[in-house]
Amino acid sequence: MVKFLKPGKAVILLQGRYAGKKAVIVRVFEEGTRDRPYGHCLVVGLAKYQEKVIRKDSTKKTTKKSRVKVFLKLVNFTHLMLTLYTLIVDLKEVVSGAPESFTTKDKKITAAKSAKDKLEERFKTGNNRWFFTKLQK
Repeated sequence: MVKFLKPGKAVILLQGRYAGKKAVIVRVFEEGTRDRPYGHCLVVGLAKYQEKVIRKDSTKKTTKKSRVKVFLKLVNFTHLMLTLYTLIVDLKEVVSGAPESFTTKDKKITAAKSAKDKLEERFKTGNNRWFFTKLQK
């Protein structure tokens, strides 16, 4: 079987709280784990997109508008829609360790903060513009 879900691929979530939101695959569990005996993957996605920045905004307002809100989630393969895009962001160090490490709230929060910093830095460089825009209705 061809492995088409690879780390760095951009996906759209189809089910759950973050349905319709864009995410990036960080780690893939083809065979599943003991807790989740089906194929799933760990994704980092954008819960809240940044606002539009206009020229007359001050620098303080611009930095506030360019913030993003990030989520970490283990998602079943059937609840993902793969896109053609890849995001070249090194998120492996963000989620070092096993997925069981996200059972504690502290570790999940620190991982989400570091992922947020990496994605905001990627947004500021101007690369992967498609990923940081809302889906069209």
